[in-house]
Amino acid sequence: MGIAFLVGAHVFLITPKARAHDALPTAAQPQGWSYPFSCCSGYDCREVADNAIGERPEGYVIEGTGEVITYADSRIKNSPDGVFHWCSVAGANDGHTVCLFVPPRGF
Repeated sequence: MGIAFLVGAHVFLITPKARAHDALPTAAQPQGWSYPFSCCSGYDCREVADNAIGERPEGYVIEGTGEVITYADSRIKNSPDGVFHWCSVAGANDGHTVCLFVPPRGF
């Protein structure tokens, strides 16, 4: 039992886990990445499908809420893994946007 516990503890301690402020690993970011605290209170941010965010002349549109975020808005951040991530108040699907991580063009 002592050896099994030590092996289990060793695996637990060295295995990378996504924490509440972390994006899940992707091919572009195999270790994942951390959302800035200013965007995420531990549950506000998550990866969203490409079709969840629209692009119109006036800015990015959160399709689920209709909220428009202009291209010059400071809430727009570069996505380090090439996918959209949306941070909304309390992580709610109908919440106001705190941050929007946008993939760079041509990613």
